[in-house]
Amino acid sequence: RISISCLLPASWHFSISPVGCPRILNTTLRQIVVIGILAAAVSLLYYSLVVIRNKYGRAYRDKRFHRYLARVTDTEATDTNNPNLNYGIVVDCGSSGSRIFVYCWPRHNGNPHDLLDIKQMRDKNRKPVVMKIKPGISEFASSPEKVSDYISPLLSFAAEHVPRAKHKETPLYILCTAGMRILPESQQKAILEDLLTDIPVHFDFLFSDSHAEVISGKQEGVYAWIGINFVLGRFEHTDDEDDAIVEVHVPGSENKEAIFRKRTVGILDMGGVSTQIAYEVPKTVSFASSQQEEVAKNLLAEFNLGCDAHQTEHVYRVYVATFLGFGGNAARQRYEDSLFTSTVLKNRLLGKQTGMTSDSPYLDPCLPLDAQDEIQQNGQTMYLRGTGDFNLCREIIQPFMNKTNETQTSLNGVYQPAVHFQNSEFYGFSEFYYCTEDVLRMGGDYNAAKFTKAAKDYCATKWSVLRERFDRGLYASHADLHRLKYQCFKSAWMYEVFHSGFSFPVSYSNLKTALQVYDKEVQWTLGAILYRTRFLPLRDIQQENFRGSHSHWRSFSFVYNHYLFFVCFLIVLLSILLYLLRLRRIHRRMLRNSSSTSLWIEEGLPPQKIAGPL
Repeated sequence: RISISCLLPASWHFSISPVGCPRILNTTLRQIVVIGILAAAVSLLYYSLVVIRNKYGRAYRDKRFHRYLARVTDTEATDTNNPNLNYGIVVDCGSSGSRIFVYCWPRHNGNPHDLLDIKQMRDKNRKPVVMKIKPGISEFASSPEKVSDYISPLLSFAAEHVPRAKHKETPLYILCTAGMRILPESQQKAILEDLLTDIPVHFDFLFSDSHAEVISGKQEGVYAWIGINFVLGRFEHTDDEDDAIVEVHVPGSENKEAIFRKRTVGILDMGGVSTQIAYEVPKTVSFASSQQEEVAKNLLAEFNLGCDAHQTEHVYRVYVATFLGFGGNAARQRYEDSLFTSTVLKNRLLGKQTGMTSDSPYLDPCLPLDAQDEIQQNGQTMYLRGTGDFNLCREIIQPFMNKTNETQTSLNGVYQPAVHFQNSEFYGFSEFYYCTEDVLRMGGDYNAAKFTKAAKDYCATKWSVLRERFDRGLYASHADLHRLKYQCFKSAWMYEVFHSGFSFPVSYSNLKTALQVYDKEVQWTLGAILYRTRFLPLRDIQQENFRGSHSHWRSFSFVYNHYLFFVCFLIVLLSILLYLLRLRRIHRRMLRNSSSTSLWIEEGLPPQKIAGPL
């Protein structure tokens, strides 16, 4: 039997007669139904949340994957017909020559937290738009009036690739490095004046007085650091569980709480003449003395990569130090000079002729076994023969690090803030890569123990065997006999600079030696154009402020509306459950009232008036 009671408008109550089912089932049936409905709703909610999370998580991961994949395979020709593309030009005026780089980027997306998506321009043949000329610009120190004619072919090359309609809004930067730094200031000024006077006459690029300058080694190091981290995506502050993060005390906001963002990478670059190190210093540094603090001011750079000076999420504090004479070739020259001087002095004191004839050569532990070499100085020749002792070579060259006993110092006793070795990552370029890859064939992830063993084995190998392997093409294609002869020395030098000079522990495992990043050679000019155009997004943001705000709301709604839906769903479900429980209490009260009336009738008494629902 089914009885139907109308308790409230649009509310119904169903009851099942005990004749058709056992008493126990009858008393708990509604509870079972309610629990079943609740369990089904929770299961549906959980399933929906899992599906949505997987969907959006997979979409984000796919987007992230394709973003990095685009960097790896970004070899398509630049679409010069795209009116939304912007262009920028950087001329690197080095000591041996000048190179021009043309970059491009789409319109800014309007989000002040994002940087410009700058890429190197590629021509119709998908080759980077780059051109180099010789000699270096410093060669015109005595005739500065010829500088504009010297650099004109580079600018004409860029003008051919950048669409004519974009010339007036394309910034041109001419940045001079090592060769110009050694010139007197008067000669530097004369060269720059000629560029600033003549270039606007022949080319209509965006070129102001601040766009031509001689940059310091510190600026060059900062630009290189920016370029590497930009290509690696370390400036994209996303909440990805797979990314390593670091706690940062933003410069200039010591009273505010620390922020957490992606961990940036440090760079180590050992060339032929100098060695450079650059890395972020995420926390406020302390100094052992006022003199050390004064030195540190010239080594620490604080800058904001964001377009809004009031936003601090793109504020970085970077340590940059360059060490002249610590490059691979310069270090070998210093070593040979010391060797020659000390040997000549010992020969005079002891009356010997060690190294002065080919029959009694000086035994050099830093040359491969039985390899022969000569040192020419002051009209004299010193003969060397290698013994291939890697450990002894390391001991001999350690004093060349010029370390001091003062705390927080590195090569030449220069101040170096502490590196958090457990939460850091470094990339080693140039000689760091050549030393590990060209001959030893172990470039990439650096392991001190494996590198030491490989270097020992190489040094102890006879020169004739090394020559035979070279003739069979077992080494890198660009490795030559000069590399083979001085590989032992340079391996020991790289090892000592890294572990003794910069104080990286032997157990450090987060160094990657590389020649390129994502199959692309990253130049400091990329960091320069990124830093110098950092305020350009303000123009796009102001022009599209209204559309950008609506776009933001649509994005907000798209991402978060499903959460709002499920919150409402839970509220409705809870309301239904509470209402069912209320109906159950009312029904039980009615049953008790009915049983009381029956008792009065059995005893022959008139029933009492009991208030009931209408």
